[in-house]
Amino acid sequence: MKIRYSKDALKFLGKQSRKNVERIREAILRLTETPPQGDVAILQGFEDGRKRLRIGAWRVIFRVDSENNLDR
Repeated sequence: MKIRYSKDALKFLGKQSRKNVERIREAILRLTETPPQGDVAILQGFEDGRKRLRIGAWRVIFRVDSENNLDR
């Protein structure tokens, strides 16, 4: 599974401390496990299958495309 980060996500991560970036990236990597690990919920009102991953005070919005790639 390939993980792709949006430009905004990379900009956000660039402003965070190294400790927080590692925490976020580890949580994102756990999404690639079977079954996905973490506090994941489907977002209502979107037809493209967006979900959110809660990591403390942060929320990661993502979707899995048809090729099993995670988009952030």
